[in-house]
Parts: sequence; C-alpha cells; structure tokens
Amino acid sequence: MLTGAICIRFLTKRSVILIIDNRYANNKKPGNNQNKDLVNENVRFPEVLLIGPNGEQIGTMSSREAQFKANEYDMDLLCVAPNAKPPVCKIINYSKYRFEQQKKAKEAKKNQHVVEVKEVQLTPQIGGHDMDTKARAAQKFLEAGNKVKVGVRFRGRQMTHIEVGQEVMDKFIAQLSEFANVEKPSAMEGRWMYAILAPKKK
Repeated sequence: MLTGAICIRFLTKRSVILIIDNRYANNKKPGNNQNKDLVNENVRFPEVLLIGPNGEQIGTMSSREAQFKANEYDMDLLCVAPNAKPPVCKIINYSKYRFEQQKKAKEAKKNQHVVEVKEVQLTPQIGGHDMDTKARAAQKFLEAGNKVKVGVRFRGRQMTHIEVGQEVMDKFIAQLSEFANVEKPSAMEGRWMYAILAPKKK
C-alpha cells in the first residue's frame, strides 16, 4: 500500500472502496508550546479574585464573569496566582505582557555569565619571571569572573620534596590574594598538587 496517498481497489464493476492511509495524513508536528500561562478561556475556576488593569481590586466572581469584565476593557484575563485561594486573576494587555516577559528573559540571558575553570600549571623549579607571567594570566582569568585551578606537577625524585612545590603554590596564591579567595586548599592528586581559586566579589 502507498503511504500518505489515497489507494483505490476495485472489487467489482459497480463498487469501489477508497482506502485512505491516515498515518501520514497530517505531517504537522504538535507545537512545542512553552507558554503555560492561564489566559482568557483557559482560566477555569469556580471563583477568582479579580484585579483591574490599574491594580485595583474588583472583587470575587466566577472566571466566566471575570472574562466578561476583561472583555469590557477590551483586554485579556490572566491568572497570576493559580494556587491562591481563591486564584488571583488580572485584567491586562496580554500581548504587551508577553513582550515584556520575553524582553526581560532575553536581557537576563544576555547578562548571564558562565563561570569557567581555567588551569594554570607550575613546577617546583619555576623561576620568578615565569611565576609572574603565570600570575598575570591567572589574574586576567579571575578579573573575567572565572575560577583558576592551580597545579604543581612533580616529576621523578621531586616527589620526595613535596614541600618545595608547596612553597611555590603558597607564593603563587599570595601573589593573587588581592584578586582571589582560596576555594579549595592545595592537596595532592597523584603527582599533582592542586588548589582552586575563586574571584573575589566586587
């Protein structure tokens, strides 16, 4: 049988049966409606407390009566507190309300900062110049609002002198004390010593 089409089968000279395959008759996917607002005809409560367009309290009535009131203003009925007793509804311009809500959500997303964890690697024998270079890089990460994972790697016999790496770690953290708080103190993980710094709140 052909799908998505009308198939015709002739049984006799006088009778024709039309067989329609409806499985793909409607290829429209259901809309992904993220809006869960109770508005207008979707407000169905026996009793609601109605607030007017200027914030004034109109009174308690059925949701049907509240809808009539909203129609008188040529506006919409929005349930702003469905779990209240009774539910609270407000007469508003719903299109304007939705626009403002979407605008606020867009602004909040725009201003949202995703905190990243940047890594800076040191060695027990790191020189002063290299230490300063690494500290400046970490400072930039912290000023951008990111965390810094500081690692000191021990090779071979350096594992017998962990205190040397600890001194390097402490000195590095001290250089950044103006910009960072120690979120996780230094600790050994295999051949690495790690500490995590978080930016100080401004």
